[in-house]
Amino acid sequence: MTKYMIQGGTPLFGEVEISGAKNAAVAIIPAALLVDGVCRIENIPQISDVTLCLNILEQLGAGVRSVDRHTVEVDCRHIHSTRTPYDLARRIRASTYFIGALLGRFGQAEVALPGGCNFGGVRPIDQHMKGFNALGANVAVEGGFIRATAGAERLKGTSIYLDVVSVGATMNIMMASVMAEGRTIIENAAKEPHIVDLANFLNSMGANIRGAGTDTIKIRGVDRLRGGSYAIIPDQIEAGTYMAAAAAAGGQILVKNIIPKHMDCITAKLQECGVEVEEHEDTLLVRRNGPLRRANIKTLPYPGFPTDMQPQITTVLSLAQGISLVTESVWSSRYRYVDELRRMGASIQVDDKTAVVEGVDHLVGAPIQAPDLRAGAALVIAALAAKGQSEISCVHYIERGYENLVEKLRGLGANIRAVEEPEDRQRLNLG
Repeated sequence: MTKYMIQGGTPLFGEVEISGAKNAAVAIIPAALLVDGVCRIENIPQISDVTLCLNILEQLGAGVRSVDRHTVEVDCRHIHSTRTPYDLARRIRASTYFIGALLGRFGQAEVALPGGCNFGGVRPIDQHMKGFNALGANVAVEGGFIRATAGAERLKGTSIYLDVVSVGATMNIMMASVMAEGRTIIENAAKEPHIVDLANFLNSMGANIRGAGTDTIKIRGVDRLRGGSYAIIPDQIEAGTYMAAAAAAGGQILVKNIIPKHMDCITAKLQECGVEVEEHEDTLLVRRNGPLRRANIKTLPYPGFPTDMQPQITTVLSLAQGISLVTESVWSSRYRYVDELRRMGASIQVDDKTAVVEGVDHLVGAPIQAPDLRAGAALVIAALAAKGQSEISCVHYIERGYENLVEKLRGLGANIRAVEEPEDRQRLNLG
């Protein structure tokens, strides 16, 4: 069992290179199943969710070859199964993308009900199923698996209106429909950067997708996708996390390899909090010298403030002067980390979807536990800003989405190290 030991109170200085986007990679890798040929995927982040996706592909019969640490070649011409291995697929939320990809290419899919981070309830997949049904598939949940079949006929394009803006459903329906007969229109589609990235990947392989990044996506079915090369976009949330770390701990960092437009929703709120952000072609210079100011945050679908940045910005606001309001409008409950911040001296009260954050002068290091991926990143930020030492457990959640977090933070001058502890010792909570 790995823990992070962090001695806080040191401002951050230096440069940090942002990796490929997790949320794009975990969709693009399953989408390789649609390609009748070899596709080369570049700028892949070295994170556990990506490793699981690649392992699932191999179990289905794909050839996966690592070219270097951030590049793989995937050959899905010899797939021998459309049933994902239960023990792998159930560990990540992104396993649902294998449904759309397998259904779109082979007309059938059996995928274990997904896992991933728990935000206080089951993440619904009803909009995914609605889309598959509209395309002509039969979908059922049986024995812990989601089973989808197209029957004897090819899926047929149609118009699909999503009842709620859903990133996962938008991406899954895109994959299922790229080889469907005729034209598919997805209305009330999500507009996140990783949706555009998935569409660009599929188009580069021969798909015909228009309108990604708007609320209406139009897909003209094609007979096959061919091989090719594609580079994944930089990770908006990873970049935002380092920006928030500099805001909380102070100092000045240069965030490299980003797309500034993707960062606007995060940059605007940090500037409102008194953080200086200078935009350049593919970098952001982030500086915080003075006190942090209060701000109100409401998470919204892109281009609004991302739900995946809510825990990190709440941590920053816990150190701001005055009272801030944070409203989570995407997930029903995403405040499980608040109790951990309170252990460190934060003053936060949660009422349903709203957190009232009263800024404190400082946080104090404490033993804390990461409840999920982004909450874990927020606790790392809190520990970097706190006085004294913090010990963060359950860091496997954090490593689902952040490549080389410890090394990157050490490169900015943070006093952080990963330590191994015997599992039985941790389970018994022995000193």
